[in-house]
Amino acid sequence: MQTLHALETPALILDADRMQRNIARLREHLRPLGVSLRAHLKTAKSIEVARAMMDSKHGSATVSTLKEADEFAAAGVRDMLYAVSITPNKLAHVSRLRQQGVDLTVVLDSVEAAQALSDYCIASGEKISVLIEIDSDGHRSGVRPGDALIVEIAKALQHCELRGVMTHAGASYGSFTDEAKVAMAEQERAAAVSSAQMLRGAGFAAPVVSVGSTPTALYAKSLAGVTEVRAGVYVFFDLVMAGLNVCAVEDVAISVLATVIGHQREKGWIMVDAGWMAMSRDRGTASQPVDQGYGLVCDAQGRVIPDLIMSGANQEHGILSIRAGSSAALPDLPVGSLVRILPNHACATAAQHDAYVVVNAQSDITAHWPRFRGW
Repeated sequence: MQTLHALETPALILDADRMQRNIARLREHLRPLGVSLRAHLKTAKSIEVARAMMDSKHGSATVSTLKEADEFAAAGVRDMLYAVSITPNKLAHVSRLRQQGVDLTVVLDSVEAAQALSDYCIASGEKISVLIEIDSDGHRSGVRPGDALIVEIAKALQHCELRGVMTHAGASYGSFTDEAKVAMAEQERAAAVSSAQMLRGAGFAAPVVSVGSTPTALYAKSLAGVTEVRAGVYVFFDLVMAGLNVCAVEDVAISVLATVIGHQREKGWIMVDAGWMAMSRDRGTASQPVDQGYGLVCDAQGRVIPDLIMSGANQEHGILSIRAGSSAALPDLPVGSLVRILPNHACATAAQHDAYVVVNAQSDITAHWPRFRGW
């Protein structure tokens, strides 16, 4: 069996056992809450990972780009939600996918976008399905719960198929305690459910009530009135999620394999061949209580090396050093040594790579899974 030492670095490593445990954890949490999981595939961007996340090879799935929709449609996925506000220049692409037998739903949050979609449906003779996006936390786009604009948007969608509402509690990424995550999950649920009720009260159908973020999906106590949950980063987790205590560092399923290329001993630096092009520039833990630099360093078997982080990054050079204030000793890592670096943000780091090198718990290579990029 091939080992990590046979690889050229940097390379994106996926621990399949950790991934499967992460997937099982969310499924087990949602099962008694009576909702379906519409897995968000934006993190994975991989057919093989998607199949592990979904209940069926046909879906249901969430995507963040139409490129993802194309790739997953070609692999047989037939039930997808494109969870970014639709624009007129993408409607022909949406139509092509729907003509291939894909039940692709779009989202929007304005009368202007609703009118453009309705006009397109009139011209094309289609009845494209749509959800109205609700802003449940002031984090991103969407219409605030209780705003009369929700009904105005619904009125503008008369030539489309309005299916209901969706929301994403992105502010949950600032929830550090269990109580805060539970409260954010309830805020998300209440915003979506009340908005669906508002539509129904105005005479519109709203069979779909879609919510989700990894922290709220895993900490929701009640999902009464919700029909589906969306989440994505739970499949791999990352250091931001670990910093929120959503997972343990040992749950993070992806890492970047790098090779030691030199030392700057007077500075306490170990140089590796993975810089920000391999890790991304994401510094999502910088605002958390524990700043992990560009990533937390493990040995070749995936075991954390105490307080060794990627403290600096050039395009293809990474600088490893002991975390400021730590009394830990710099490890002896000769040139040629392999390390694995856990990412701050799984989506951003994975996006730098074209494939996953899949390993088992013993770090033996079991497969190579391609992933795709682009829009």
